Amino acid sequence: MQIALVARHATPPTHAADPYSADQAAHIAGLSRALALEGNDVTVYARKDSPDLPAKARLAPRLTAEYVDAGPATPIPADQAPHYAKDIASHLASAWREKLPDVVHAFHWTGGLAALGAARDYPVPILATFGSLVTAERRHRIAGECSATRTRMEPCIAKALSGVLAISSDEVAELSRLGIPNARVRIIPVGVDTKRFKPEGLVAKRKRLVRLVTVGPLAEYRSLDVMLKCLTDLPDTELVIAGGPSAAKLESDHGYRILAKLAADLGVTDRVQFTGHVSDSNLPTLLRSADLFVSCARYEPQAITVLQAMACGVPVVAPAIGIYRDAVIDGTTGSLVPPGRPDLLGRRLRDLVGSPMRRAAYGIAAADRAKSRYPWERVAQETVTAYEHAVARAARREPALPAGPAAADRFIQPGAAHARPARSKSTASRPARKRARLLAAGDHAA
Repeated sequence: MQIALVARHATPPTHAADPYSADQAAHIAGLSRALALEGNDVTVYARKDSPDLPAKARLAPRLTAEYVDAGPATPIPADQAPHYAKDIASHLASAWREKLPDVVHAFHWTGGLAALGAARDYPVPILATFGSLVTAERRHRIAGECSATRTRMEPCIAKALSGVLAISSDEVAELSRLGIPNARVRIIPVGVDTKRFKPEGLVAKRKRLVRLVTVGPLAEYRSLDVMLKCLTDLPDTELVIAGGPSAAKLESDHGYRILAKLAADLGVTDRVQFTGHVSDSNLPTLLRSADLFVSCARYEPQAITVLQAMACGVPVVAPAIGIYRDAVIDGTTGSLVPPGRPDLLGRRLRDLVGSPMRRAAYGIAAADRAKSRYPWERVAQETVTAYEHAVARAARREPALPAGPAAADRFIQPGAAHARPARSKSTASRPARKRARLLAAGDHAA
């Protein structure tokens, strides 16, 4: 199968421009390689964000990345990405005029916007994975790209697609609130490389204290202050906070300074270690050193590191939200805590810190669950099944979803940037014609 992935990054960035781009990039990197290993020809289209990137690169057998000239060749904030969707759409349309893929899988709402703009004249099914939706981010008070444009566009894009591939049951519920019927959504989770993330292997050096590890940005929504406060009631325990900028730049990071001051005020500085960003190659070693993987985040749509920790045989204590609720079996692979209950979180941590036998049992079960449910091989197979379903629907020329509000605004006008292929209206599929009307309506409304 010829597969086109439209993403913000083809490989994980050195430094994420926003809280979720690193997880999204890791998702795309893992999925694309797994799809290629399954015998598919995969092309990842991503904006060129470095002058050192070539126009095209071979990442692995059957896996190619095309870096699109769209805006400056530097990392950009997430709120600027929509302004370059038109350029990406023009590049995609030109590439697909030469060789049309069997299916397109877009990531994030900007990827979906670009893919729909490029495919207005092509009968290719388009699926998308949003990863995080603006309505959820606003409800959970996540600082980031919560523009009115994004709020308006996400449901329009979802309704114009051939289908949505959600990564968690929470995302399905959020899409339902936006008016996307469950029948048009399929859950396909993120995966984990169980050949790298496994219980056996090198372990990072550590003290003789019980070690708690958390991984992610030093952002306010992750409630790391709650974790530091819990540490005051865990005298024989240390906390490793991995994430944020590199260790050399930690001192200048606002989030780090707030957390370091709180740790000093609480008198736990000697039992807290801030590592800064941990490279992907060193992450398995760090995770294997943990007795517990802990999260206090009030919103965590992807959280790939929880699967990586489980695959390393580490039990999890986390709120019952997002991917945690799907991945962690409460009382078997770890402990799920109702969100917004720091008192209960502290109690669960105290119980597990004092129960090494239970931690060991949870860790064995966690590794088994990660290896059976979340290996990239299985996720890739489920994804291909979703692709085949979409291709079959397109072949039957079933009508697309109702267009809903105008689905494209001033960011997408690729029709003026490239010549349309020679195709009469009678030979274009109904979904393609409907998509073209939908996008044209948005152009006229802009």
